[in-house]
Amino acid sequence: MNDAIRASELRVLGDDGEQFGIISRDEALKIAEEKGLDLVLVSPDAKPPVAKVMDYGKHKYELEKKKKEARKNQKKIEVKEVKFSCKIAENDIAYKVKHAREFLEKGKHVKLRVFLRGREMANPEWGVEVLNRVWPMLEDIAQLESPPKQEGRYINMYVTPLKK
Repeated sequence: MNDAIRASELRVLGDDGEQFGIISRDEALKIAEEKGLDLVLVSPDAKPPVAKVMDYGKHKYELEKKKKEARKNQKKIEVKEVKFSCKIAENDIAYKVKHAREFLEKGKHVKLRVFLRGREMANPEWGVEVLNRVWPMLEDIAQLESPPKQEGRYINMYVTPLKK
């Protein structure tokens, strides 16, 4: 920007779209100063480098505004977690699956996990078996994002709502 530009010759564009052509850096700075604006390097890699006469503060403000707008329109994915144990009764599974179904119907992603305690660590297939009993109860409204896999003391499975 302004005096920080090191190139001797620049292709200069005006703030209203007019082109000044290829001129020296000093002339470009003089033009910007006359208009009360800044000389900003737009494309430093071009031959010759391209600079634009503009209000840098206003330009920076507009870029920040665009970033905020993009963040506002971004969709946040909420992941809900439903925990099971290896020695869980069938009616308890049904109760927890009911909650998982409610989360999926609201469009949330669900992480189903089984915590392995003590001797259960020696038999992680018990946790996989629990999750394999849960999946048929959810497959009509969900899709399997990742199958049951062990991560430390947990067996995790991710499910997401079906696309409508």
